[in-house]
Amino acid sequence: QVQLVESGGGLVQAGDSLRLSCAASGRTFSSYAMGWFRQAPGTEREFVAAIGRSGGVTNYADSVKGRFTISRDNAKNTVYLQMNRLKPEDTAVYYCAAGRWGNKESLYDYWGQGTQVTVSS
Repeated sequence: QVQLVESGGGLVQAGDSLRLSCAASGRTFSSYAMGWFRQAPGTEREFVAAIGRSGGVTNYADSVKGRFTISRDNAKNTVYLQMNRLKPEDTAVYYCAAGRWGNKESLYDYWGQGTQVTVSS
């Protein structure tokens, strides 16, 4: 069992940066690939980024590639999402998830409660 708690969301202006964190409980954090997903009002949840168990491989949605960076610190049981050059269309609730490698929700078994990111124009 893994419990995930996101933090770091907030209200920023277009062009600003934010770093989201996701702290995981338990001693098996390094056994899971980690992902970030987001859901804007009236839309389905979508994939943002994923990182492998050791942090050696990453994958990004085209919409965030070059602006967002996912990383993890297995010693701290934490995964991060550094978001630069934010756009109003990045506004969403951001969720972290633990599971198997990939960009589909069904591959992830554990989810956090989400943190709101709002980008004003």
